[in-house]
Amino acid sequence: MKPLKRSARRSLLVAHVAVSVSWLGLTVGLLALAIAAFSTSDPVTAQAATRSMKIFGDWLVVPIALFSLFSGLVLSLGTPWGLARHRWVWTKFWLTLITVALSVFSLRPGIDAAAARGTVEIDLVIAPAVATATYLFITAISVLKPWGPTRRGRRPRRPTGSGKGVDVRTPRRTA
Repeated sequence: MKPLKRSARRSLLVAHVAVSVSWLGLTVGLLALAIAAFSTSDPVTAQAATRSMKIFGDWLVVPIALFSLFSGLVLSLGTPWGLARHRWVWTKFWLTLITVALSVFSLRPGIDAAAARGTVEIDLVIAPAVATATYLFITAISVLKPWGPTRRGRRPRRPTGSGKGVDVRTPRRTA
């Protein structure tokens, strides 16, 4: 993929961070609603919580998850970080791909079933709790960038310009 221009990269980075933080917040909201529905003895409260979860699930979970995956993929392919050059990017990609799949094929159907029943089982409390922990981990590795390059990232790449005095193995951090 052709490298992104600075303005496009920065705009996409802001959008990616915003949508990723939104995904984390959405999951924390789903967790709070699931705990409320699971722990209450009031059927009206449980039903209100599950209905709210259904609105979040129907309108927000899939688009936010997919946009987070898509924007991260474009950023990784359009910048020197690459998709498979650094372990933290590779780990982040796979965790995001797995959580998108679980959100679409497990969380949403679970929310739909809970809304139909008006009650929440413990699995619908555990799912957003694990997702929240996963998104916090993804956020941490995005900030800390641990573990170094992959085998592919250690191979020298051909420079795009003259290459004089530029270490082509390590991406430059630009604002």
